[in-house]
Amino acid sequence: MNATSAHPSNETQASANTATRDSTVLIWDAPVRVFHWLLALCFAGAYATAEGESWRLLHVTLGYTLAGLVAFRIVWGFIGTRHARFSSFVKGPQAVTRYLRSLPSAEPEHHTGHNPAGAWAILGMLALAAAIATTGWMTYNDLAGEWAEELHDAIAEGMLVLVCLHIAAVVASSWLHRENLPRSMVSGHKKAPSSQGIRSTWRSIAVVLLVSVLAFWYWQWRDSPSASDRAAVTSTTHH
Repeated sequence: MNATSAHPSNETQASANTATRDSTVLIWDAPVRVFHWLLALCFAGAYATAEGESWRLLHVTLGYTLAGLVAFRIVWGFIGTRHARFSSFVKGPQAVTRYLRSLPSAEPEHHTGHNPAGAWAILGMLALAAAIATTGWMTYNDLAGEWAEELHDAIAEGMLVLVCLHIAAVVASSWLHRENLPRSMVSGHKKAPSSQGIRSTWRSIAVVLLVSVLAFWYWQWRDSPSASDRAAVTSTTHH
């Protein structure tokens, strides 16, 4: 007979590889996901409330929260789960270049966690968020001249540009790799080999993070003067 058939063991192995590749596993732990969405909320809220004295308390509260979130993510980047650690996804320029060059190809380079280009975007956003919080604190407490406020505004605009590029890259990556990246940052799961998954979601740490943020917000609003009181103080000072 001229017809040939694959060895049963090869077929079994191929089926196993396909099943492994298509399985859904836990990639993003709960602290990373909570941090991600809180950071997005705080930056969007702080940017939207940048103008207007009546929004000053909310703007400042979100700015301080931004600083706390960055501090948490830096710590978690060293002690967190596999894909949360900087050592697992921050690569050098060659890896970034190789990844970007693969995108137009039929099979773009795929990464279970953050890709090399996205990793540097994340580091950039963390750095800019820290700079925004620092210059905002200096401006709010009158520790510098107008240059600090101007720098604060310029960094915020730079952050907005980077966020927009990040969103565009997420959409493009979702299309290229045929996976819903925003959904994975909600559920924590992605299609990947089971060996790439993490064992625990660390919900307890995520709960502590969320409760800490909510407690800080409550403390800020409880102990801060109302808008009318601030207006009265300002009026008295001017007279």
